[in-house]
Formats: sequence, structure tokens, C-alpha cells
Amino acid sequence: MFSVHGTGLGGGIAIGRARRLVTQVRDVDRYHIDQSRYVEELDRLKAAIDNVRHDFESISERLPDDAPEEARALVDIHLMILADPMLVESASEMIRTDLRNAEWAVAAQAEALSAQFRQLDDAYLRERGRDVRQVSDRILKSLAGSSRAVNQHGNDPLVFVADDIAPADILELKYGMGFAIDMGGTTSHTAILARSMDVPTAVGMQNASNIIRDDDWIILDGDAGLMICAPDEAVLAEYRHRQASRELERAKLKRLAGVPSRTLDGKNIALMANIEMPEEAALALENGVDGVGLYRSEFLFMNRSDLPTEDEQYEAYREAVEAMQGRPVTIRTLDVGADKALSYGDHDAQALNPALGRRAVRYCLSRPDMFLVQLRALLRASAHGSLRILLPMITHDHEIIECLRLLDRAREQVALRRLPAAEHVPVGAMIEVPAAALSAGFFLRKLDFLSIGTNDLIQYTLAIDRSDSEVAALYDSYHPAVLRLIAMTIDAARKAGKPVSVCGELSGDPRATRLLLGMGLTEFSMHPASLLRVKREILLSEVSKLVNPVTRLVRSDDPAKIGLALARLSTPEPGV
Repeated sequence: MFSVHGTGLGGGIAIGRARRLVTQVRDVDRYHIDQSRYVEELDRLKAAIDNVRHDFESISERLPDDAPEEARALVDIHLMILADPMLVESASEMIRTDLRNAEWAVAAQAEALSAQFRQLDDAYLRERGRDVRQVSDRILKSLAGSSRAVNQHGNDPLVFVADDIAPADILELKYGMGFAIDMGGTTSHTAILARSMDVPTAVGMQNASNIIRDDDWIILDGDAGLMICAPDEAVLAEYRHRQASRELERAKLKRLAGVPSRTLDGKNIALMANIEMPEEAALALENGVDGVGLYRSEFLFMNRSDLPTEDEQYEAYREAVEAMQGRPVTIRTLDVGADKALSYGDHDAQALNPALGRRAVRYCLSRPDMFLVQLRALLRASAHGSLRILLPMITHDHEIIECLRLLDRAREQVALRRLPAAEHVPVGAMIEVPAAALSAGFFLRKLDFLSIGTNDLIQYTLAIDRSDSEVAALYDSYHPAVLRLIAMTIDAARKAGKPVSVCGELSGDPRATRLLLGMGLTEFSMHPASLLRVKREILLSEVSKLVNPVTRLVRSDDPAKIGLALARLSTPEPGV
């Protein structure tokens, strides 16, 4: 018996036989073809792409009515990548001009595109390189004579173990009890889909696919990110008991969907959703959210060779706003790094350190024409409901001033075209760096609200890239400095009488709910899958009893004392 640790995505516990999957194509034939054969090679590539397209379309058509909204949207994204000229046309050009075989051309172009994404600072955008590799692997498999990533293996309970799994593969393998994946992080499209399906899943499982054997009995704890291989009877009995308890808990949580989010002492708490695509807004509403606290607009800009038009952006934002039926929708302006992934003819030198370079609002302000297009689209969408604009990675007062100036200019342009827009659109800033947290009170003189992005705030405060396996263990959401910056920001908003939310992963962690309530937080924004567990903690909490212990906790410099204080906070009051 041995165990493998990774990052859990939730979904509970799966117990079954291991089935290893090899989804990545590592060995690709590379050879030059004769001039007379390049047309034949182009036809091979076209046939392979057509086969993969048919597979994706077939998966989408077979989705049941109760499938998560994310499922069809994620398959559509892979279809978009499949049609992307930067992948397909560039590979075809390699065949024509360099006389490379189709496999070589596809692999080379996919690696070039993936390398661009790997240089991005934003974890969500960095994971988009995996989408490119997943699509290219399907093309390569089709060229080899098989477009299907995997096949079913009977009716035994199976836990799939793989180096990587694409969203389409998960949909094909829906009969599986769980998924343990070597690669990836919490922001991959595979992770997004797995959470929405509530299937036990863990990512970052090191080299599990190489050390697990087919038909081994394994236990996968998707909440803890733990896989136990060849467990003895005592361990099996313990986890079967936990599995049954988890199912009972899940049934109880569902009863909370329509219950108002209110503490025991009568404090109303807003529970908002983080979404990636407009289609997810309707799903979030079904989960009983009070609005959208973070809508990432990057999906409109990725995996394409041109900028999205104003009308294209407007339609996407309008769809999300209308879906929420008057509830607030907070849309973050384009948040990309200082690299070539969104070049669109930009030939500036690559940043030496994208994390500290021209990213997020800096990128947008360096391209005012592009930024104005997005601002006009946002203003037009504001006519259809309650829309808020969120500016990422604000660090300087002059950035706020310039953004507001451009917003005024965009409003004038919309008015000249006699297009409707809300009279006032609230503008807020992401608090993602220590400088912003320390300046929050000053920033609020010009802004309407704040949103604390804990993922980046932790990384910038501790100088740790959590996607780097060499230092990921040092990533600490409860570091004294991090807690003080969060508390400081919430307090600044309270004094200014303006709203503040937490939209990072800490917001969706039930272990942090009472801590944040004690700091004075009244608006949480998270993935919809986390909502009910957080709501339960809220319903069992009395804010008045949390303020003093949380204040003492935040003042502490001792990590051990903080850990003990957090444990006490997470324990419900006697009799609750």
C-alpha cells in the first residue's frame, strides 16, 4: 500500500480499479517528404482534422439534457482551437514550404503555441496551452489511425489514471468513478468540467500514471487530493464509511440551495459566482447565487489570430447580464501577461519577467484603442441589467485615473452612436498586490468597490509561483502577512462605506469562511460547486462571536498559533 498526493478538485471519494490512460503523443515521426507528395500530405492532415471535428461534434450531440453547461461550451472551445489558423494553417504551410510530414508539422506548431502560453503569468491563461496540446494530440492520434483517446472497458468501477485528460475525454469516460491526473492545475478546463460534474478528481498527481498498474484497487479522495493504491481491508472499510457519509452530506447540502445566506445573528451574506464563459451564468443562477462576482473576459481573446470585435464582445457580455435577471455581474477587463500570446501584430521584445511586466491593466493601457473597444462593449451591455467593471492588477493611482478617463471617452463614443448604456456603471479594482492592499483606502476615493484576488495576492506577497512544483509547498493562504493584507483591505472598504468581495480560491474554502466573516466580509465569490459548503458555514456562524478571535488571530505573527486559532474557528459552537 502506498499513497500519492496532488491537488484535490472535490467530488468526494472514488473506490475502484485503476485504468491507466495514455493520452499524450510523445513520439512523433519526423521526416521530409518529396515535393510531389505535399498535396497528399495536406489531404492526410485535412482528413485527420475532419475526423477530430466529427468526434467533438458527436460528443456534443450526445450530451444529455442534464449535462453541465460547461460541458458543451468546453467542447466548443476545442472546436475553435481545431479551426484556429494559428494551428491548422500554420501546420499546412510547414507541409507546403518545409516539406515536413503532417505529424511533424502539427507537433511543431502545437509546441510553438503552447510555449507562448507557458510564458503567461496568469495561471488560468497559462493552462490554455494544455487545450492546444490536447487538440493537437487528437489530431496526431487521428493521423495514426485512431481519433478516440480511450475506449470503454466493461462495467467494473474504474478510476482513471492519466498523464493528462482533455474535457472531451472526461465526457467520453463519464462512466468512470474518478480521475487522477499527473498534470494540470485548478484553472484548467479539465478541472472546471470535473468540478461542475462533481466527480472525484485530483490533478498534479506527479508521476502516478507511470507507477499505477491496471486493475490495482485504488482509493481516490478528490477533496483531499489523495490517492491510495492497493489499500488493505481496514483502509478500504474506513474510506467506504467516509464515502457513505459524504453522499449523505451531499444530499443535506442540496437542501440549502433555496435557503437565504444569513448568519445566526442575522447578517446577510452575498454569495457570488466566478464564471469563465457567458453560458455559465445561467448555471450559476440555478445554484442560487446572488450574482456574478468575477467574469473573466479572456476567453473572447484567446486561441485566435485577431481581436474580437465590439459587437462580438457586447453579445457575450449581454448574454451573461441578461441571464442573471437583474443580479449584478462583475466583468473583469482583459487580464493577460506581457508576452506574445495576444500579439495581434505586436512585435515588442518579450518581457524578461512576465509576472512583473506589462500585464493586466498595464497591457490594456498600452493599447488604448483595443481597451476602448472592450469598454464600449461593456457600456452597451450595461443597458441590459446590472453590470460592474473590474480593473485587474491596479497598483498606481494614475492607472485608475487613466482607466476612468478612457471609460468617459468610451461613453462619449457610445452616446454619439445613440446606443443605450446605463447612466452609471460601478468601477472597481482587483486587489492583487501588496501595494494595492496598502493603498486600498486611497484608491476607494475614486472607485466604487474592491475585489480581493487572493490567488495573486498570496503569490505576490510570498514571491511564490504555486504552479512551480519546486516552491508550491511554500504557498500559504494563511501566512500572517497575507491575512493582514486581506483584513486591511476589508477594513478600508468598511471605513469608506463601499463594497468589497473576495474572489480568489480562499473565498470558496469552507475552512476560511468564519475567518473572512470575522474580518467583516459580506460578499464571497467562488466557483458554484463550492457555494453550498460555504453557505453551510455561514448559516452556522455568529459574526458577533467571531470578530474578537479573528482580530487576535490577524495580529499574531506565530504561524503555529494562527493554525490553532483557525482550527478553533472552524469548530461550530456547541449545540449548533
